[in-house]
Amino acid sequence: MKRHVNTLFVTTQGAYLAKEGESVVVKVEKEKRLRVPIHTLGGIVCFGNVGCSPFLMGFCAERDVTISFLSEQGRFLARVTGPVSGNVLLRREQYRRADDMNASAQVARAVLTAKISNCRTVLQRALRDHAEKLNAAMVRSVSRQLSGSIQSLQEDVSLDVLRGIEGDAAHAYFGVFNQLITSQGDDFVFNERSRRPPMDRVNCLLSFLYTLVMHDVRSALESTGLDPAVGFLHRDRPGRPGLALDMMEEFRPFMADRLTLSLINLCQVQKDGFRATESGAVLMDDETRKTVLIAYQKRKQDELMHPFVGEKVTVGLLYHIQALLMARYLRGDLDGYPPFIWK
Repeated sequence: MKRHVNTLFVTTQGAYLAKEGESVVVKVEKEKRLRVPIHTLGGIVCFGNVGCSPFLMGFCAERDVTISFLSEQGRFLARVTGPVSGNVLLRREQYRRADDMNASAQVARAVLTAKISNCRTVLQRALRDHAEKLNAAMVRSVSRQLSGSIQSLQEDVSLDVLRGIEGDAAHAYFGVFNQLITSQGDDFVFNERSRRPPMDRVNCLLSFLYTLVMHDVRSALESTGLDPAVGFLHRDRPGRPGLALDMMEEFRPFMADRLTLSLINLCQVQKDGFRATESGAVLMDDETRKTVLIAYQKRKQDELMHPFVGEKVTVGLLYHIQALLMARYLRGDLDGYPPFIWK
């Protein structure tokens, strides 16, 4: 199993990354601020006005360390990565399965079962820990509805029907998401999911964390030799990483939704760390962004028992484990793709 490696997040505006021996060096105004050995890194994410030397880009490509460039607010811009690795036969099988609507529905069913199950676990944990602080009857009702959605997913239905079941479940889940905010309720209010751009502080956190999860999932798929652009639930569209979006569904509730609630409920983020633009979009400031990044990286160091592999692993390894399981399924080593279901 791939050992756990970290992602280097660079948020300081004007920073410059360069190669120095076998390490990545971060300089700000020509002053060396950080030196990180390349073998400890799984990826580098640069926010805003952050530069990289061509030598470092080539070095990282050789060492299978992807460099991603995002806007200061977290919008994906570009990435630098080395040649695609892995067996071409694996990717050809991935393309064949993606062209088969029945095979695609089988993978989509597994992924959506995990997503809705993990959403239900978010609700169940909130009821267990904070039942007295929320509308428990409403949350229990949605939890039961999600159970029904999971049962409906097991039927032999088309991709469009599966998407409809998922859409109804997501609407119900986010309909009670505001109930899960048990502190700073006046400052962090969630009414509905808004994406591009996020229109409130909660959506701002969710969107930013979804971007981080996407980066890690995509990197894991590429390191396994799979094509992140060709998905089963998310169909081909120029510029869209369909398979990465598929696998990301499993981790949205477990990583992003749960961490968003923790950051708010534990008062690790404050309303003053956000600002609204003239268009109504809500953005976070540098300090809040750093707080979120540190919390995300710390979360990846936690350990849990993987429900399928049966081994204790760090959370950061989950993306790689699921990518390997997807590859094993496509090769025919597994009868079905076993998604990550959080217990």
